[in-house]
Parts: sequence; C-alpha cells; structure tokens
Amino acid sequence: MSRPVSRVNTRMRHWIWPAVLGVAAASLTFGAPAGADAERSGLPEAIDTILGDPRMEGGVASVVVADAETGDVLYRHRPTGRLMPASNTKMLTSAAALEFLGPDHRFTTDVLADGKRQGSVLRGDLYLRGTGDPTTLAKDYDALAAKVAATGVRRVTGRLVADDTRFDDRRVGDTWGADDESSYYAAQISALSLAPDTDYDTGTVVVEVTPGAAPGDRPRVSLTPRTGYVDIDLRATTGAADSANTLAVERQHGKNTLTVSGSVPAGAAAAKEWVTVWEPTRYAAAVFRDALAAHGVKVGGPTKAGVATPKGARELASHASMPLRDLLLPFMKLSNNMHAEHLTKAMGHKATGRPGSWGDGLAAIGGYLKTAGVDPGRLRQADGSGLSRKNNAPAAQLVELLRSAKGEPWFADWYRSLPVACEPDKLVGGTLRSRMCGTPAARNVRAKTGTLTGASALSGYVTDAGGRELVFSIVLNNHLVPSVKALEDAIVVTLATSDEDGAVLVEPRARRAGERDGGDLECSWVKPARC
Repeated sequence: MSRPVSRVNTRMRHWIWPAVLGVAAASLTFGAPAGADAERSGLPEAIDTILGDPRMEGGVASVVVADAETGDVLYRHRPTGRLMPASNTKMLTSAAALEFLGPDHRFTTDVLADGKRQGSVLRGDLYLRGTGDPTTLAKDYDALAAKVAATGVRRVTGRLVADDTRFDDRRVGDTWGADDESSYYAAQISALSLAPDTDYDTGTVVVEVTPGAAPGDRPRVSLTPRTGYVDIDLRATTGAADSANTLAVERQHGKNTLTVSGSVPAGAAAAKEWVTVWEPTRYAAAVFRDALAAHGVKVGGPTKAGVATPKGARELASHASMPLRDLLLPFMKLSNNMHAEHLTKAMGHKATGRPGSWGDGLAAIGGYLKTAGVDPGRLRQADGSGLSRKNNAPAAQLVELLRSAKGEPWFADWYRSLPVACEPDKLVGGTLRSRMCGTPAARNVRAKTGTLTGASALSGYVTDAGGRELVFSIVLNNHLVPSVKALEDAIVVTLATSDEDGAVLVEPRARRAGERDGGDLECSWVKPARC
C-alpha cells in the first residue's frame, strides 16, 4: 500500500503498487521545462529523490526526460555526461540499419558451383557463401542441401569452400572480455554462421545435460544441432536428488572442446547451456557438409574457409533470411549482441563495397546519426551491441534519437521492436517482460534495456497519466550493487503515474534478502532461466 509523503497541490493522487516496487507516493507539481523554473517543478524533485538512493552512492547518472511531441525538456541531470550505455547502444545500431539497409533487407546464403557437370558428378568445387545472416538454422542448411541434391548432383570431386568474405576476418569486438570467450552473448562474428535455435544466438551450440539414473552416474550429453564440429570432455557427475546444480560448460581457448564439469541433481530436468564455437564459418560448413551427406551428396575434397566464390560460379540453391523488420524482434527484444554486430558489418560493406568491418560500419552509423539530429561527436561507439566498455553516450543524445525516430517512415517497425514492460511473451516483452508489473507503466512503457558490470540503462517511451507521450533516457554507471534496475523502474513509473498538473513520486523497491536480480548481465543473457 502506498502512503502520501507530502502534498504540494490540491490534485492529490494515491496509487497502489502491490509487491513490485514497495512504493511510497507523494503528490508534487511539475510541467515546467528544466532550467530557471525547475525549482517550481515537482518532477525534478521526484527524480532527484530516486537518484539519491544509497544504491547510487559514489555512482554517476545521466538522465533526461522530454515531451515527445514538443521536445520540451522536463528533467535533466548531467544530460551531456558520457557514460557506458551498455545495450542502449543497440538503439543507435538498429535505427541506422533500418535507414541504411531498409526494413525489407534480407540476408542470403547461397550454394554455388564452378567446374563442369558430368551426369551426377560435379568436377570442381562447391561454394557455400554467406552474406551475414545471423538467423540461419541447421534446418536451413538442410534445405539448401536438399536443393543441391534435387539438381541431380551426387558427387563433388573438389572442395567444400566456405565463403565468409562479405565480412572481414576480425572475429571479436574492441575490448570484449577474454573471460567471455565461451559465453554465448560474445560469440565470434562471421558472414557465414549458424544459430542453434529460434532465439538465434548465432555462433553457438546448445549443450543439454541429463542427470544419470543414480548419484555418481555419468550424465548424458547431447548437442543442438547434432554435430561433430565440437568435442565433449565430460567431467560432470550426477549428485544427490537434493543437491545443488553446479553444472558448468566452458570451451577451451582456440579449440572446440567443451568441458562439462560440476554436478547435476538426480531426477532433475535436463540442464541447457549455450556455448560459443571457435571459428563459426567452419561450424556452418561442417553442419552443411553433414546435411549434404544425409541427402546423398558426397564432397570428396576437404573444407576450405575464407575463399571468395568465383564470379562465374553457377547458383544451385539459395536461402533468404526474414526481412530486417522481423529480424529486429529477436535482436532488440532479446538484446542479441551478435545481431547488432552482423548489422554493423553489413552496413560497412554496403557503404564501401569492402568486406564489412567495424570501422566502416560504425562510420555508416555515425553518418546516419547526423541526419537524425544526434551529434556523433558527443558520443563514442566502439561496437554495434554495447558489449565494449569503450562505448560512451549521454542521455541527451539518446533522447534526440528517440524523438527523431518518430518522424522516420520505418518508425513503426522500430517501435514494435522495443521491449514492453510486463508483457509476458518474450518476443513482445523481451527484457522488460518481468518489470514494472502492477503499475501504470505495465504494457505502457516501450524501452531498451542495458546492463554491464557497473553500468545500467533504460531509454524509451512512456505515456503519462494525462495521455502525454514522453521520451526518457536513464544511464547509470559506477554503482557497486549488483543491480540498479529498481531505480530505473521507479523513475519510469513516476512518469507513468504523473501528469502535467502533478507529479507522483514512486520510491524504488528495496532489494529483498536473497533476491535474484540478474546482476551484471543483460536480463536476456541469463540462460536458460530468463529473468
């Protein structure tokens, strides 16, 4: 139950926020733009109170709230302060991709051949050419193999050539952590890759571990997709039924040996872990080679990677990805890092004709931002996803992007891609699907989340109690507690419960003892138990 803390005007509002932020509410007056009249505005006092929470002691914040239609700034705190935006960086990348590549853009994966055809024998090489699709599944490679078989080819005398030359050969982004190498949110980037399931975590394999029948038994391990490209070093055991699950799956550096260690309780459900592979190009080629064999097509030569397809090669089969407007859903809703980097390199290729690179892609994003009223000279973007700790952006520039995007022809697609507060469907609510439930912000707020160790952000759109649409950006850095999401939620729910005549302070929920909050990882990155 909420309680009134102070009264500043006669339009008193009382709100109940059950078990979500454990709030106290105060009726305050706001509506004046930030500046000389800020002291008369209740909104600055309300947000200042939230930012004064002990969880931000010693930390730093950049926060801006503005009227989405007029651009009037209702609140600002260090608006030009450049902080790590974490996955809020994806807003820059996704908007630029819609503008630069277009909502209808599709990636293709093609199979081509050179040499001569003699009956069912292809005397030459078979080429598997990728253009950067981060959503290609094993079933798509199987369909390509079936199309090759349907042409009558049964034997290839030459090599299987994996053409990933649409992108450069730099696999990981600037300052990505070495300790994240096997973590699926930091997979290597290649123009030819494979995702194991429809979360589309490209460049990874799913390891499923089922406990043995009795304590002490070896667990059973299976892979999705089934492939011999990775090896399993099984060191895990089955523990007692009431024991803790200490399962860990890690990949050795530079290899595709996955070490499965720890203990899984007897009688427990199968545990899943998503792990990156070394060299995703060869991973895709290995799965495709197996698919060819399953369809009766034998390739006599070895697999060769990193070679461009000859201009005169004949197309035998092709697969097209979903259009970009639909790809944005798993990308933005689930905060998929790899999608951001694939799009960044794809923009670099389109802009220059050279193999897509981070440098050219980021230059293309910067060019778009200038047209959107965002000053790229006031921020630093080091990758497409926000995984790099070199990324710096002020809340004021993110708010400019949010306002500018509303005037773009592709805005409806971009808006649809943003996570929705308290919407349980993961491809609607995404990383916000468990947040702000039971409040006026639920199913109202559309915003992009962001989290790294010591960095948290939330930027997007909210409609206030009077029906006015607001844009906001909250970037919090240098906090030592595992999470400051409750502070972000309190600010946004304060906006949703207030109107031009009165602000309602919603205090952040206190962290409960033993509560799991996702800590320093983006909510969607905590697999398989998504928060």
